[in-house]
Amino acid sequence: MSHAAAKTASPAGRTRDPFLLLAVPSLLLLGMLFALPIAFLLLKSFRDADGALSVAGYIAFFSDPYMLTALRRTIVIAFETTLLTLVLGYPTAFALARARGFVQTCILIAMILPLSVGVIVKAFAWSIVFRSDGVINKTLLGLGIIDEPLRLLFTETALVIGAANIFLPFMVLPIYAVIRQINPNLGPAAATLGAGPFFRFFRVTLPLTLPGVVAGAAFVFSMAVSMYVIPNLIVGERSQMLSMLIARSFLYLRDEQMGSTMSAVLLVIAAMIVIASSIILKRLSGRQA
Repeated sequence: MSHAAAKTASPAGRTRDPFLLLAVPSLLLLGMLFALPIAFLLLKSFRDADGALSVAGYIAFFSDPYMLTALRRTIVIAFETTLLTLVLGYPTAFALARARGFVQTCILIAMILPLSVGVIVKAFAWSIVFRSDGVINKTLLGLGIIDEPLRLLFTETALVIGAANIFLPFMVLPIYAVIRQINPNLGPAAATLGAGPFFRFFRVTLPLTLPGVVAGAAFVFSMAVSMYVIPNLIVGERSQMLSMLIARSFLYLRDEQMGSTMSAVLLVIAAMIVIASSIILKRLSGRQA
């Protein structure tokens, strides 16, 4: 029986693929492990200490300057991390796509192998690198560029650099997947028609790679906006992000409503990024169809 014959007609006249039923166990598992806890978390954000429905948690959050500063810092750091990974990852994806043989294998290993190492290990390694007696300061002192060690650890700059390094593969791989599908003859064909390098990049290469850029940016921003271990090890308590305040509310202050409220705000931000990226990807796919 062919695949088309295996489809059954629904009352509305649409065809329904019975193979979609194979996804039901996975959807049920995801619902129990993720959807239900998130639903309980959102419900908890609307309940006060007595269990009554209340928006006091949201009013307290958005009226507290300290909370708003932490929210702004979280979004800014996530944006800067995403931008840095894009600047580093875009040319790396092209190098990976254009390389062949042993060189391509080495680049792929360099991208994928760090994913097998825990985030704690990588973040702790960066905290060692940024110390006053770390590799960076020792190199700068040895070259005579500086006279005394720079304060790199416990700064937002160090956090952005460390986070960008950890999340870099999630930017490179989506862009690489898109570049692999682009006809390599498009650039030379545009050049034969008189297009210069900048015109070819902004009118040919960049539009075709935008789906990968959008997907990679959505991945990196969603992870950067909610990272907890990396800022804890690199900046500590000096520049608290929203995820760190959430952990403090649940673990130390025992304020479940405020912790749930901040978690809901963080969830909404991440969901908005994912939804916006999906809409952009659909529009880009429609233009290129």
